[in-house]
Amino acid sequence: MQSTDTIVALATPAGVGAIGVIRLSGPDAISIANSVFRGKDLNKQASHTIHFGTIRSEETILDEVLISLFIAPHSYTKENVVEISTHGSQFIIESIIRLMIKKGARAAKPGEFTLRAFLNGSMDLSQAEAVADLISSNSAASHQVAMQQMRGGFSNQLKALREQLIHFASLIELELDFSEEDVEFANRSQLQQLILQIDGVITELIQSFELGNVIKEGINTVIAGRPNAGKSTLLNALLNDDRAIVSHIAGTTRDTIEEVLNIRGINFRLIDTAGIREATDTIEAIGVEKTMQKISQSAVLIYVFDVLALSASEISEDIERLHRPGLTFVAVANKIDLSINDRLKEIKLPEGVSFVAISAREKKHIDDLKNMLYEKAVGNRLSDNQTLITNIRHVEALQKTQESLQRVLQGIENPVTSDFLAMDIKQALHYLGEITGSVTTDDLLDNIFSKFCIGK
Repeated sequence: MQSTDTIVALATPAGVGAIGVIRLSGPDAISIANSVFRGKDLNKQASHTIHFGTIRSEETILDEVLISLFIAPHSYTKENVVEISTHGSQFIIESIIRLMIKKGARAAKPGEFTLRAFLNGSMDLSQAEAVADLISSNSAASHQVAMQQMRGGFSNQLKALREQLIHFASLIELELDFSEEDVEFANRSQLQQLILQIDGVITELIQSFELGNVIKEGINTVIAGRPNAGKSTLLNALLNDDRAIVSHIAGTTRDTIEEVLNIRGINFRLIDTAGIREATDTIEAIGVEKTMQKISQSAVLIYVFDVLALSASEISEDIERLHRPGLTFVAVANKIDLSINDRLKEIKLPEGVSFVAISAREKKHIDDLKNMLYEKAVGNRLSDNQTLITNIRHVEALQKTQESLQRVLQGIENPVTSDFLAMDIKQALHYLGEITGSVTTDDLLDNIFSKFCIGK
């Protein structure tokens, strides 16, 4: 698909900086830039070259710039692309963009450069979505996953699945052409084995979303416990920074405090909360209520308790109150620098609850806690070449694919005519195609690319 217009936008973040990069893409990108550029004739220059000169509006020099040329199809969008590196003045940038629009370009919509890359066959839809993930990646793990998807790891897996299904779909379609002869070109046993194999691969991909989403979004991790248990001291120790106010006065933390802790490339979104107890005033009551809300929304709960202040039965009572199925629960005995007593041996931990003893004030065994958090959240599930699903749209399409494949299996086990098998296989192919973009609608594309930044 060839675009007939030329678009322009700022490709670097808005605001004052050393440089700003303005990007044009479209059939007239080079001629528009050349009409206001004083230097070499850009129409006569080779692709992937950089040229120094000035941008002028009439005879007024707007800036000295570097212009990079990418001639179709050797560019990100597979169109003519010009990138103008200017000084980072907001006035200069806006003046040049207005000048480009005056000369025939139009302002780009969010994600329109990447949309053109997709429409022109430079990448498929899942790779285009990975571009957005790469831009927003804020940890080593999320960067790794986005790069793997952008380079086509996920796309190649789906392509292999689709090719095998298309082979059988074509054989069944052939059967329909010879329906009067009652012949079978598609071996039903082989088709059944293929469906089971594909179903297994899709199941693994769907299950990978739990880890993929953790890597992409980070892990909501609540630090909870009774007042003066050392929650804020623990937050400071984990961050190695005095982020929270620490006091011997119980109930110091009234509102939640949120910070991000990176452990081996995984972001844990730490939330320090108000102490859990019967509130002594209205403000504290609001804080306790917010604590319980945060706990209900968390993926990981760090329950901190004072080994001196609580009995074994009180600790068990707290754990029973806070624990819920599916929650990664870590019980942390604090203040071991003051005392280690036998009551720790009396604590009955529910199945799945991990335990570590620390001194938040002395920063003892903090690394043990970090290692435990990582093992609980990720463990050995992350490998360099592993395909992880990070997009809920992909999960939903894979689930619909599975449902269609189950109908194919049912049609084989309880024999139905070839046309019904063909219909269900086509439906499975349709849902797989929605992921890579071989099957799209305008609404789907608008929804995906509207989430991109303007200049990408």
